[in-house]
Amino acid sequence: MELRNIAIIAHVDHGKTTLVDELLKQSGTFREGQATTERAMDSNDIERERGITILAKATSVEWKGTRVNIVDTPGHADFGGEVERILSMVDGVCLLVDAAEGPMPQTKFVLAKALALGLRPIVVLNKVDKPDAEPDRALNEVFDLFANLGASDEQLDFPHVYASGRSGWADLELDGPRKDLSALFDLIVRHVPAPKQQAQDGEPFSMLATTLSADPYLGRILTGRVESGRITTGTTLKALSRTGERLEQFRVTKILAFRGLAQTPIDEAVAGDIVTLAGMTKATVADTLCAPEVDIALPAQPIDPPTITVTFGINDSPLAGRDGSKVQSRVIRDRLMKEAEVNVAIKIADTPGGEAFEVSGRGELQMGVLIENMRREGFELSISRPRVIMREEDGQRLEPIEEVIVDVDDEYSGAVIDKLTGERKGDLVEMRPAGVGKTRIIAHVPSRGLIGYHGQFLTDTRGTGVLNRIFHGWAPHKGPIQGRRQGVLISMETGVSVAYALWNLEDRGKLFVGPQEQIYVGMIIGEHSRDNDLEVNPLKGKKLTNIRASGTDEAVRLTPHIRMSLEEAIAYIDDDELVEVTPKIIRLRKRHLDPHERKRQSRSE
Repeated sequence: MELRNIAIIAHVDHGKTTLVDELLKQSGTFREGQATTERAMDSNDIERERGITILAKATSVEWKGTRVNIVDTPGHADFGGEVERILSMVDGVCLLVDAAEGPMPQTKFVLAKALALGLRPIVVLNKVDKPDAEPDRALNEVFDLFANLGASDEQLDFPHVYASGRSGWADLELDGPRKDLSALFDLIVRHVPAPKQQAQDGEPFSMLATTLSADPYLGRILTGRVESGRITTGTTLKALSRTGERLEQFRVTKILAFRGLAQTPIDEAVAGDIVTLAGMTKATVADTLCAPEVDIALPAQPIDPPTITVTFGINDSPLAGRDGSKVQSRVIRDRLMKEAEVNVAIKIADTPGGEAFEVSGRGELQMGVLIENMRREGFELSISRPRVIMREEDGQRLEPIEEVIVDVDDEYSGAVIDKLTGERKGDLVEMRPAGVGKTRIIAHVPSRGLIGYHGQFLTDTRGTGVLNRIFHGWAPHKGPIQGRRQGVLISMETGVSVAYALWNLEDRGKLFVGPQEQIYVGMIIGEHSRDNDLEVNPLKGKKLTNIRASGTDEAVRLTPHIRMSLEEAIAYIDDDELVEVTPKIIRLRKRHLDPHERKRQSRSE
């Protein structure tokens, strides 16, 4: 059977996973009457809740005698470490672009990686049936993007189809029959080259591991594409590190291949197949699994360096250990090391005291997803404010700059430009109309200036603005950037909050807690209306007397308090504050800095 390996890449919410659903249905993967779920490839709870793809996953369909292995990749740059490895497994890419929005920052990020590998994309203009769709404009913007990224003449001559993933059709012409996806299937089979089959040459087996996972029955399992040779169950292989160092020798206990959404055991795999192998104990991502006579490791894609660092520590608040079962630093360290092994975009380092760990990654969303996974597993943590990783070059201090693309109603564009270019030291690159009553703003802003900005952006645009960002490059340090302007309200007592006390504190600012909640000394219970911190007593009850008076008692009517999400809390805190994360609740609190920490923070400013 002929093989085609293809990855689907797109910006967040442009419809990748929905299109894969339809490809699975129309290829006959599901039997008639079988119960199917929407966004079948998003198997992770957080993926389903947020509607984003976090982990790259493979599936396989059959079309007219050809097996097509499809890899669904994340659309967010924070999870780009997944994308960089996955592209080495495929021979072609399907670039999905929203016909209304056009190519967006994350599209640019993944496309640059694909073009650098020499892949020839197929462009799918999705959602052309939307009222505000402009497929011709989107197609021109895609061509310009290819040219700007240095695509070759062969890559610039890309085929394109018009599609609606939700309605399940794709056509070569905009006014086509709009019946099914057969035009896209046929184009994939025609345009994507078959894997280079080297099995018949008698070459030894070799495979580059691209994703790592664990199975309760099979143990450690690695997925990748067979680069050369063939393999059967029971074969003895060895694992080589990126540098060619021998790690271990092992016997293959199971070979699994993707058949639809499931992985099925097979007896033999040949060059070009995407398979999962079991039996190893040490081999990990980017290692080469090969026959004993092979001595040279396969080249692995370089991974972009992390851009932010967050400190994960034990929860040492007075309420520690009440909600979670995993509170020791040793258990937290083991979990983080396990994560770093699977996710190559994350780096872990111990702090001098050993009670906390520096976790470096791509962005706030990636950190937020890791923390959310850990709290669901029963961990209690204290999390610091994210810090941007700086770089020294020729005696000059450089900081990461991000390209920010904002689509906003015309009336709010002034406020957005003022915040990005004034307070946050950004440079305005482009400003142009983007449809009826909308403006598109492109600016280059220091990563430091964007930490905590998203919430303020939504307030400034009344929730109607859309902000996308991607790493642009390095530039000389732009000097201090003002952080949060407001101070906070800090509890001076430990106990249970009282409605009457909170009611009296409403004049002081916005509250983060409601009545009958556990409070402790140093816990942040609200935002002060001024720029200084204020210690308050949220436990103070009403003084009772033995005099009853009709109508003089005022009823306590509390304004609903603000309940922050995990990402909002991490972005909100200042350098001398922490987020306390437990399986049930998220709290903010002040921390006392030791001299070593205070000195490091003054240097980073």
